[in-house]
Amino acid sequence: MTSLPRTVARVLLGSAMVTAGVLHLTAQRQEFQAQVPEWFPIDDDLTVVGSGVVEVALGAGLVALPKHKRLFGGLLAAFFVAIFPGNIAQYVEGTDAFGLDTDQKRLTRLFFQPLLVLWALYAGGWLRRKDHDAG
Repeated sequence: MTSLPRTVARVLLGSAMVTAGVLHLTAQRQEFQAQVPEWFPIDDDLTVVGSGVVEVALGAGLVALPKHKRLFGGLLAAFFVAIFPGNIAQYVEGTDAFGLDTDQKRLTRLFFQPLLVLWALYAGGWLRRKDHDAG
């Protein structure tokens, strides 16, 4: 049995990831390209397209395949960890994107990445009390 709060968390996060992934591929593609660190060895556009495809796949899987929520939640948490160096680079390099146009805003954003990791783990059923929550 899955808990309602975990189901809501799973659907919200998955839907947000699909939306972000689609935006990587369409309307905000250039904005996402601006966030790719200069030191990253892969072409900016290829990086944005690739990460967008991954976000759509992980988000859709998290929503549409609830029996595999642990897999998708774990992969999504790992994805958030993998992109964290890019967020640090945005702060260090002072890159403006998505309204993050001050060092304070870019620094504040860094503290939200661990929350996304926890959200993905919770939505995937990795964080649960065995006696009280079967989902």
